[in-house]
Amino acid sequence: MLEAPLGCSILKRAQDKGLAEIVVHNLRDYTTSRYRKVDDYPFGGEAGMVMQIEPIDRAISALKEQRHYDEVIFTSPDGDRFDQHTANRMSMLENIIILCGHYKGVDQRVRDHLITREISVGDYVLTGGELPALIITDAIVRLLPGAIGDEQSALTDCFQDNLLAPPIYSRPAVYKGWEVPEILLSGHQAKIDEWRHEQAMSRTRMLRPDLLDEE
Repeated sequence: MLEAPLGCSILKRAQDKGLAEIVVHNLRDYTTSRYRKVDDYPFGGEAGMVMQIEPIDRAISALKEQRHYDEVIFTSPDGDRFDQHTANRMSMLENIIILCGHYKGVDQRVRDHLITREISVGDYVLTGGELPALIITDAIVRLLPGAIGDEQSALTDCFQDNLLAPPIYSRPAVYKGWEVPEILLSGHQAKIDEWRHEQAMSRTRMLRPDLLDEE
């Protein structure tokens, strides 16, 4: 689930260039169980299985012996909401551990003592934390200088300035009678920039007014 996406597109390019090092660790490699078991039944009789604290602690401790980590993040539905501003800040960090939850969740002592931050990618529940970890990783890595061919592209993405991106067009200028706005063909960059800002404001007011409330 993790290795295929990590070996594609911008994530692959960033690793090939030495801009990022992304390593997938299997928690089963850190268990003392004969059957490499990392989960068990919860105390109190609740339904579902819970990831045990010991293999998680052993894994994090082993990684910390190799280098310093700025954050140890747990992907959780009830964590802080992940957004572009968070991605911007995290792209400035040097080393990050992302712990992917699974089953019913993790032993609460992991969250109490081993994690520095909990992050949610939305108000819904997934089978595991692998997909949120990929989302977080992709959002961070694409911000690293050199990861994208045109670095200015990342700076004009949605949410960078609490605005949605304006409409974008490419060739041909007319297709099936559908025309590109004349201003974009004018060559007048100042007026084009003004139009783009007005469009971004309009789209944000209509689709995501909450973003303007956060300013």
